[in-house]
Amino acid sequence: MKVQSRMKFLLFIVVVFIFLFIYSIIPTKTALVFYEEHTNNIAAYLPIQKEQSFQIIFVHSIHLTDVVEKYQVTEENQIKQYEIVFEEFGIGMPSTVEAGEEFVYEDGKYHIKNLNNLFPSMKIRNGKTVSKHRLLWNDETGKEHMVYFNDYFEPGAWFTVKTDKISLLQSWKEVMIRD
Repeated sequence: MKVQSRMKFLLFIVVVFIFLFIYSIIPTKTALVFYEEHTNNIAAYLPIQKEQSFQIIFVHSIHLTDVVEKYQVTEENQIKQYEIVFEEFGIGMPSTVEAGEEFVYEDGKYHIKNLNNLFPSMKIRNGKTVSKHRLLWNDETGKEHMVYFNDYFEPGAWFTVKTDKISLLQSWKEVMIRD
């Protein structure tokens, strides 16, 4: 009888460990993932929810003012750009809008609103000459957080950014972005 109960207990422990192992390797957590250039290697990730917004802020290399690009994660796990904010016109800055978009001047800044640019992924580079890229997001409570790319990435480094599922094991192993 004791041998049989020990075997049941051992079987239970083995089943629990197998379940935990499988659960730890199945991607279940949604994150904004920064992959190293041309690889599947995760450089860093930010836990994020569908419909959650985030911003990438960078200093324009010519006129040296902030450009704010606002994004939202869609239900389909795409990245939707919905607004751009900038202070000066210059090389690479938009000067017209498409149908349905709105160009406004508020508080000394130009805003292009109602954008509907969808990206399955984005290629971005951490600034090299003017390296002041920032990532801004709100947590579940609405508290705003901001980090500098240089706290996580080398100046000049290229990344593929996309919304992806990561496993529990990856979330323990990889670098989580936090302020």
